[in-house]
Amino acid sequence: MTTADRVQAVTRFGFTPRQARFLVTVMRHAGVCLPRQYARFAGIVQGQKTRAFFAKLVDRGYASAYTCRHNRGRLYHVGQYALYAAIGEPNSRYRRPVTASAVIERLTVLDILIAGHDHTWLETRAEKLAYFTSAPLSVAVEKLPYASASAAGNPEYAFPDRLPIGVDGTGRTVLLYVAGMGEYDRLPIFVQRHRELLHRLPAWTIRLVFPRVLEGFYDVCQRILHDELESPLHARSLHELGWYFEQCRLAAVRGHQLPTEDRFQHARHAFDGPRFQRLYHQWRRGGREVLEHASSTVLSDALDAGVGRIESVVLPHRYDHLAPVLDRLGSSTERA
Repeated sequence: MTTADRVQAVTRFGFTPRQARFLVTVMRHAGVCLPRQYARFAGIVQGQKTRAFFAKLVDRGYASAYTCRHNRGRLYHVGQYALYAAIGEPNSRYRRPVTASAVIERLTVLDILIAGHDHTWLETRAEKLAYFTSAPLSVAVEKLPYASASAAGNPEYAFPDRLPIGVDGTGRTVLLYVAGMGEYDRLPIFVQRHRELLHRLPAWTIRLVFPRVLEGFYDVCQRILHDELESPLHARSLHELGWYFEQCRLAAVRGHQLPTEDRFQHARHAFDGPRFQRLYHQWRRGGREVLEHASSTVLSDALDAGVGRIESVVLPHRYDHLAPVLDRLGSSTERA
């Protein structure tokens, strides 16, 4: 179904086209929403029209409402089967119970999608596969993102990150990454996973999204991206780095002390720091190919030419006041 088809299907439930467009966006990308998000989407002041819309959703059983901390507003979960069936997604994961961390991420993503209303957002694996493997991009299936090397080439495991991918009016691909508390190791893995795809795109953007409560992690994420994309390793370093990693691996496997020879100590000093710690763990999983990616200049050249971009967005909203209700969202008695 096209977006227009979905919107038309939802209007048959008695919603205006504007309300239907918002519901389609929520059902396809989040499942949960806040009244202020509808007001922003519709371009109206959050007042009587917004209250009437959400009252209608609850009264007719299309959504469930949950009181937030200190009664500061409500969170709504759109989970009615008939609505999802109408847009061709009766078994959508967004109908199912959600964890606290997932709710915050979904609200964050929804805020980004509402702000980027001029983009086309690919949500499902099928949509992403169809877009990237078809002309004019025609990316080979084995070059798509996968969670592990063993899954590469199997389209059923492509695009493991459950985040929408955007395409703006010029055809530029926008990869979203939502920053999470203490999850620094996810960002370099995310970048490594998408390297082959980025190599083959005519224009791309990695958009880092920070909820306001996590804006303190901005500098950390910027340093990680600088290491991964803008500072490729010199080719002369690869042999020595590979040897150093192999010595570390052998010592760990055999339960031996690390070597004390001068060559190892020099390498240990040269390859000290968080970047090489992350690279070592990636090398243990992916082998020599990981080091070759780390020395490639393709992505750094793309950034220099403006073909690639890194953007950071700090959302002006807080989500932590939703914490008490989030603990109840999985409760069968609350029907969420």
